[in-house]
Amino acid sequence: MVIELIVVGKTVGAWLESGIREYTDRLGHYVRFSQSVIPELKNAKNLREEQIKTTEGELILSRLAPGDHVVLLDENGRLPDGSVAFSEWLQGIMNRGTRKLVFVVGGAYGFSAAVYARANEKISLSRMTFSHQMVRLIFVEQLYRAFTILNGEPYHHR
Repeated sequence: MVIELIVVGKTVGAWLESGIREYTDRLGHYVRFSQSVIPELKNAKNLREEQIKTTEGELILSRLAPGDHVVLLDENGRLPDGSVAFSEWLQGIMNRGTRKLVFVVGGAYGFSAAVYARANEKISLSRMTFSHQMVRLIFVEQLYRAFTILNGEPYHHR
């Protein structure tokens, strides 16, 4: 299986980039993982919120293939009951023979209706709200943690 993380806008902050790179490298031991960046829109200050979401949505959708299993990281998504539950969900996705699992972090205004319509599901990382920048690091760490749980490795202390 291949896992891809699509994000809107580049990661800002060397410390975030370093942390993301650390867990991305670790994930390579378990799965083919990549991150794709949708460039920030030019002249976004002159656009309405809905225009921004629509344009970002078109760019996100252009990167998806028909067979991709798409999961939006969304504050209103299903909240897994902890890291173990997330790892069990991930195992279920793998057991179904999913070839490509795509997680998407939207821009500052969230997702367009078209992106919501294309998604297979939505999950939330927390009841708390994190910046779109922080979500990237938190997510790749949780994905790495899930693989260590599935492999019975000591990273996650139960």
